[in-house]
Amino acid sequence: MAKATSKQNLLTPDSYKFLKEYVNNASPTGFESSGQKLWMKYLEPYVDEFFTDPYGTAVGVINPKASFKVVIEAHADEISWFVNYITPEGLLYLKRNGGVDHQIAPSMRVNIHGKKGIVKAVFGWPAIHTRINSGDSKETNPKVDNLFLDCGASNKKQVEDLGIHVGAVATYEDGFEELANGFMIARAFDNRIGGFMIAEVARLLKERKQKLPFGLYIVNAVQEEIGLRGAEMIARRIKPDVAIITDVTHDSSTPMINKIVEGDCTCGKGPSLCYGPAVHNKLLQLVQGVATKSKIPVQLRTVSRSTGTDTESFAYANDGCPSVLISIPLRYMHTTVEMLHRDDIENTVKLMYDTLLQISPKTNLSYFS
Repeated sequence: MAKATSKQNLLTPDSYKFLKEYVNNASPTGFESSGQKLWMKYLEPYVDEFFTDPYGTAVGVINPKASFKVVIEAHADEISWFVNYITPEGLLYLKRNGGVDHQIAPSMRVNIHGKKGIVKAVFGWPAIHTRINSGDSKETNPKVDNLFLDCGASNKKQVEDLGIHVGAVATYEDGFEELANGFMIARAFDNRIGGFMIAEVARLLKERKQKLPFGLYIVNAVQEEIGLRGAEMIARRIKPDVAIITDVTHDSSTPMINKIVEGDCTCGKGPSLCYGPAVHNKLLQLVQGVATKSKIPVQLRTVSRSTGTDTESFAYANDGCPSVLISIPLRYMHTTVEMLHRDDIENTVKLMYDTLLQISPKTNLSYFS
C-alpha cells in the first residue's frame, strides 16, 4: 500500500484551526446559516465569487464565466432534535431532525437554540436503581417518546421565559478533540469534514496558482440529512457537467459491524470509492487512475441502490450529470464521538485536487464513444 500523503503537509495549522471552529459550531438541518457564514469567510480568499440559494446552500465559484462546470460538494447540516412539547412541569419532549440516534441520548448535554440564545439542558434519565420494575428483569430502553430534556425549569412559563419554544432545535454539546496516533473526534464530522475538505481544495488551487479550464463550483449544501434536499435544489440551478461528491462512510473494523454487509473499510487506509448506479463508471475509473498515479491509497465499497448521499441528487438532475463519490472513513457515525484519521483527510483532499487537474471540457465520459 502506498504511503499516506500527510507527510506532504497539504494542510496547515491555520487549516486545522478553522476545522475546529467549524466543527464546534452547530449547524442543524434547516438552520445551517451560522456555519455557512463561517465557511464562506474562510473560503472567500480562494474563490472569485459566491452565491447562495433561498434555503441556505452556499457556493463559491472559481472561473465563473466558463461554460463547462465542475462541482465539488459536501453537505453542511448535522442531525439534531426539535422541541415538540413542553410539559406543565417544564420538561421538553422532542422529535428527530434528521437521523439522530435516540439510544445515545440519555445523560447527554445539549444546547437548545432558543429565541434568546443558547440554553443549556440535559437528557434526563432515571437512575439505574429505579429503572427495573418490580418483578421484571427488563430495563426500560430509550425511545423518542420517553426521552426528555431538563433545562432546570420547574414549569412551562420558566421554559418560555428562557426563550425556548416549540420548534427550537437542540444539538449535542460535545466538540472537537484530538486523540492519539492521528485520530480526531467531533460531534458533526458528518459532514462538516466534507465542507472543510472542499474548502482546502480551493485553497490549494489558489495558493499553487492553478488555472482550471472550467468553472469550479465549491458547493456546501443544506438539508442532506432529511433527504438530500439542498443538493437537489442547487444541482438544478448550477446544471453542472461533472460532480465530485464527498461525504463520510462507515469504518467497518470496529465491533458489532458486519463486513459481509458493510464491506471492508478502515480509518487511516485512505478515502473510499463507491460503486453504485448513481456513480458514473468512467468518472470513477478516472479517479482510480489518479489515485494510482499519485500513489494515494484508496478503499472500495458498493451500494445496491442508493449511496445515501448527495451523489444521487447531482447524478439524476437535469439531463444527468456524471457524478462520483469520494468518502472518508468514519467510526461511530451519528454519535457525539464521530472519529476519523488525519491521514484520510489529507489523502482525500489530495485525491480531489489531483482529479480536478485531470478534468477538462474535452474529457470523454460517454459510454458510447
